[in-house]
Parts: sequence; C-alpha cells; structure tokens
Amino acid sequence: MKFGYQTNTWGGVVGHPAGVTSIKDLFYLTPGSDEEALRDIAAAGYSGVELFDGNLVAYEGRENVFKGYLKAGNLSLIAIYSGANFIYDDVLEDEFWRIEQAAKMGQTLGAEFLVLGGGAKRHGGPREEDYTKLARGLDRAAELAQRYGLLALYHPHLGTVVEGPEALEKVMSQSQIGLCPDTAHLAAGGNDVPALIRRYASRIPYIHLKGLQRDPLTFLPLDEDPEMAAIWQAVQDVNFDGWITVELDAHADPKAAAARSLEWLKSRQALPAT
Repeated sequence: MKFGYQTNTWGGVVGHPAGVTSIKDLFYLTPGSDEEALRDIAAAGYSGVELFDGNLVAYEGRENVFKGYLKAGNLSLIAIYSGANFIYDDVLEDEFWRIEQAAKMGQTLGAEFLVLGGGAKRHGGPREEDYTKLARGLDRAAELAQRYGLLALYHPHLGTVVEGPEALEKVMSQSQIGLCPDTAHLAAGGNDVPALIRRYASRIPYIHLKGLQRDPLTFLPLDEDPEMAAIWQAVQDVNFDGWITVELDAHADPKAAAARSLEWLKSRQALPAT
C-alpha cells in the first residue's frame, strides 16, 4: 500500500465565491498554502497528495510551480477532487465544463484519479429519478476522465443524496463507476463500513481514511477513532494494495495530525492480519 494525504487540513473546505452566481466556477477550494501543505505532508512521511480542483486549476499556465512543490517533497499527485449536483438538467453542461477543467489539469500534473462527490439534496427530499440522474452523470464523468487518462471514482458524502446504504446501492447498481469510500462520511451516514469495503472490494481502487467522532459529529486523526481498527481489518481482508489517502477537514495542528495518522497506519501494517 501507498499512503497519501489531502491538503484540505491546511485551510478547510470552501468553494470558489464566483460559484454563487456562476455554477461553472464553483470549484472546491482550500484557502491555505499549497506549498506549506505539501511540505508538511512530505515531512510527515507520506508519498502522495490529493487536492481540490480549485486549488489545482489555479496553476493553469504555471504548472511548473506546482510540479516543483511535488518534486521538492518527492510526492506523487494521487487524485484531484471535484463534484457536481448532477441532478439539475439546466446546469449540467456547466458542471461538466468544470469537471473537464479538473480532468485536464489532473492529466497535466500526473494524477491517477478524479474523485467525484455529489448528487444534490433537494429541500423537499430526494426524488427517485435523482439516483438515476446521478448514476448517469457519474458514468458520463468517468468517460470524460478516461479521455484524459484518469480513473473517475464516486465519493459518497454527507449532505448529498447518497448518505445511507440504500441510496448508495441505488447509485452503484445503476452505474459502472468505481468507488472511493470515505470511511467517516459513510459511517456517519449509517453504513457498516467494513462490510461495505468487503462488498464493493472489486470496485474500490482508492480509499479515503478519516477518523470519526459521532457525537458531536467531528472528524479525527486515525488514532482517535475506535472504529478504525475494524475498518483497517476489512482493508486487509480484501487484500487492498493501492493508494490510501488520509483526510482530515480541519485540525489545530495539521502537520502533527498527519504524522499521527501515518504512525497509526504503519503500526497496523506491522501487525499480522487476523
């Protein structure tokens, strides 16, 4: 296995403000320093990184700057994270324009995966057609990503139409896209995460590990989540051998939290599978 880290701990999770009035510009964005984040991630001992689409498209025309950050830390760009509503026909083409910008930049900078969140939650609750539209949109995005040499994966997320196991099954059964499970979001959504990893193992080439505190809901370094050991056991049981990215949306000391999670992972790797 290879271990990476998401840079959003160095600034949090926001969206580009232009997206309020222009959907095509609604990129994810972490307002912290990319250079600092990559330097700290490398120092903590990780070998790869994932960034939001908004952070990477900002390097258009100066891609060598970002490549320099990667080279300085001997880091690989694992993935670029993007997303869309997917269920509103009138804005779908603008959303796909944005996804394509992310895929182009991912190709230029050497990413392997395009990770996609989404499936908007309507104020009146989901309609059955929303799951079908989301599944079709994800498959279209996967075809688009393939044209740029990336493998697209779906990332279920709290606050979207796919939170619990029934919703996930509706989308996965209607699509061909692979799955990037985010363990904290799935657990908080009511999923049995170890069982889910075992069930969808053949469709999981990439994993997000994130610690969870259920009440009050917050995200944690891996060593603080008592449920993480069972999740890790499932990862071992399916003989997973790809990239695992640790994610932590916010922390008072991002570098220390990253190092603690990697220490936990390495300690678990040293233990025999049961």
